[in-house]
Amino acid sequence: AIVRWWITGRKFKGSIRIYLDDAKEPQFEMRADQLVGGDGLVGEPLSAERAGGRNLYLPIPYAKRCKVTFDRNFYETKNREDRLFYQINYRTYPPGTPVETFSRAGLEAAKDRLAAIGETLLDPDPPLPETPSVIDRRVRIEPGQAAEIGFDKPGAICELSVRLDANDPVQALRSTVLVVEFDGEQTVWCPVGDFFGSGVGVNPYKDWYRRVDQDGTMTCRWIMPFEKECKLSLRNLGNQVVEGAVSVATRDWSWDDRSMHFHANWRQQRDMKTKEPHFDWSYLTARGKGVFVGDTLALVNRSETWWGEGDEKIFVDGEAFPSHFGTGTEDYYGYAWGMPTFFDAPFHAQPRAEGPKQRGNVTNTRVRLLDAIPFSESFQFDMEVWHIAKTTVDYAAATYWYGRPGAKAATGPMPDEASQPVRYHTK
Repeated sequence: AIVRWWITGRKFKGSIRIYLDDAKEPQFEMRADQLVGGDGLVGEPLSAERAGGRNLYLPIPYAKRCKVTFDRNFYETKNREDRLFYQINYRTYPPGTPVETFSRAGLEAAKDRLAAIGETLLDPDPPLPETPSVIDRRVRIEPGQAAEIGFDKPGAICELSVRLDANDPVQALRSTVLVVEFDGEQTVWCPVGDFFGSGVGVNPYKDWYRRVDQDGTMTCRWIMPFEKECKLSLRNLGNQVVEGAVSVATRDWSWDDRSMHFHANWRQQRDMKTKEPHFDWSYLTARGKGVFVGDTLALVNRSETWWGEGDEKIFVDGEAFPSHFGTGTEDYYGYAWGMPTFFDAPFHAQPRAEGPKQRGNVTNTRVRLLDAIPFSESFQFDMEVWHIAKTTVDYAAATYWYGRPGAKAATGPMPDEASQPVRYHTK
C-alpha cells in the first residue's frame, strides 16, 4: 500500500497515472497537484499543501502490484517547469495477506468515514479511558536532582503532560531530561523540549500525538505499555532550580508477545563544519525488533543560506542499500524550498523557523502511523548534512520508536550535551 506522497515543483502541468494490479489502463489519472495536496482523492488534512510541499496521506492499497507514472519528464523536455520532485512511501505485506485493492467505488463508500477521520485528526485530543489512573504532581527540582513517579503494576501510560517554570525557561526545557524505565530497562532519555517536538523553547503546535500550548504545557499521547513496573523521572542537569507540573495518565494493558516498550533517544553535535565534504549524520542506530514512529530535528543555522539539502537514508535489518533514500531534509518533513514558515499538521510540523531567510533556530518534526517502519533485527537512520554555505551548524535529533525487551540504541545518554547553554544563531 502506498501510505505517503510528497511532491513539489514550480508548475504542475503533467498528470500522474496510477495502475493497480493487472490494469492495462490507469484507475486514477489527474494533474499532480490535484492528486497530492489537492482534493482529487480526498481533502484536508489528509491531502494539503504546507510551506511549499504537497502531501497525501490517504492509503492506496493493492493486492498484486502498483505502477505510478508522470508524463512531463524533465529529462526529455528540458523544461525546468516540468521538474517534479517526489517521495512515495509504501508498505509491503507478507505473501497471502488479504488486501482489498483501492478503487473509486471503495473511495466513494468511505467518503463519510474519511470526513470524520479528517475532523478527528484536526482535533487530536481524544478522551482518556473511562477509568484512567491519573497522577498530578507539582515538582521542584534542585540542580543535580530529580523528581520521580513510579508505577508498580502492569499498565500503559496513555497521556503525559509536563510544564516547566524557571528563570531561564528555554534552558530548562533543554537541561531538564525526561527519563523513563519500563520493567527495569531505561528506554527514554530525552530533554523535555525535544521529547515533545518543540525543540528550543516553547513553540506552540499540535500533531496527532503531541501538543504544545502557549502557556508551556506539553502533552503527548503515545501509548507506553509495561509488563510489571514503570519509573518516570525528570532530571535537572542545569544550574538553576526548575519547578513545574507533571500529569501522568495510565490505563490497563495486557502484556503479550507482541507488546513493545516505548523508546525516545536524543543526540546532539555542535559546530559541525559543512561542505568539507557532505556527510551522513546519525539520528539513530538500534538493535533488536521494533517499529520506528517519528523524530524531531532542532538545529542552529548560522548562515542566511539553505541548510537542508541533505537526504535521509534509512537501512532496515542490515540491508546494503537504504530502502528509504530521500530528496532533501525539508522534503522528509513535508515542506519544500527551504521555506521558514510555521505549519502544523497531524503527521508533521515546523514549530519553529526564524529567519531572515533560513537563518536561526529551526525545529522540524514528523510522526508516523501507516508509514511507521518495522524492523526485525536492526535499524539505522542517517541524515546527510549538506549546507549551501561553508559554515557550522548544530544538530540535535530526538527519535521515537518501540522495541521488544532487549532492543537498544547504539547511542546512550548525553548529559554533557544536554547541560550545555542553549545556543541561538546570534551567539
